[in-house]
Amino acid sequence: MQPGRWADSGVLITNPVAGAGRADLVDADTLTRRCADLVGSLTAIGTRHRGHAEEIAAKAVADGADLVIVAGGDGTTREVASGLVRASLERPGAALPALFCVPVGTANSFYRELWSDRPWQLTLPEALSGPARRVRHVDVAHIRESDTYALLGTGTGVVAEVLATANRLTGLAGRDRYRQAVADVVAAHRPYPTRITVDGEVVHDGTVQLTNIGGGRYRAGQFRLMPRSVLDDGLLDLCVFDGTCDLVELLNLTREGRHVERPGVIYTRGRHFVVERTDGAPLSLEYDGEMATGGRSRCTVGLLAGVLPFLAPPHQA
Repeated sequence: MQPGRWADSGVLITNPVAGAGRADLVDADTLTRRCADLVGSLTAIGTRHRGHAEEIAAKAVADGADLVIVAGGDGTTREVASGLVRASLERPGAALPALFCVPVGTANSFYRELWSDRPWQLTLPEALSGPARRVRHVDVAHIRESDTYALLGTGTGVVAEVLATANRLTGLAGRDRYRQAVADVVAAHRPYPTRITVDGEVVHDGTVQLTNIGGGRYRAGQFRLMPRSVLDDGLLDLCVFDGTCDLVELLNLTREGRHVERPGVIYTRGRHFVVERTDGAPLSLEYDGEMATGGRSRCTVGLLAGVLPFLAPPHQA
């Protein structure tokens, strides 16, 4: 590797429809120019269909890329992460490229986990100018029933219903769309019976309004549902709002992560989780902002510890 370069070869994955049309604010040519002095060769590829980013990421591993930059939202970042995870499982011992996400989605929760709200025009050169020790090896959640992976986590109840509602709203953009979706969902939501098991122990058997399992602190870019979560500690966090709590009050408190000690909230950590509706009805379920299909009443979540290398600020190393 030449002096001053972070990587000899890299892949830039862009999603032209990320952020409901905001993706054109960050074009591949601009990103390529910004990386010119720090990456020897950067190949830009735009996604053409759902799942394409996962395919591109898997090929980047096979081709021996040092770096993958993804310009998109949380959904595109999840696809890329899934492609790298599957490639690592299929090629034990294979070196994975480091990841950097340029935030052009609606919520950009995962970017915020690492870089707060700092503009990518500052964080990208900082990441690529830093030494290899600025890589954090991030934990990933695995949803067994659908064989899918999540960086931020998987949510049921209100979490999933807000996502589904936000996807239907028109005339609003970014985090404003999620705020309106929360208001709409809360007005109509009803608790449902659920049993939750963590590492073989039942932690709740009763009604709930939402559950969230994962490594990311933020959901929808603004709700700090998992304020104690650490991306690379080898554990996933669980947050539950039971059926007795004041949903409006607690959701307001999540903006600053002040809900954890309130009555009706269960907060714990573990490595293996089972969430099951005890009335047999299907769970409303999402993972990293993607709605799950299949109408299952049960969700099993496991942990892959420290599997993904992400470029991170130096103070997080």
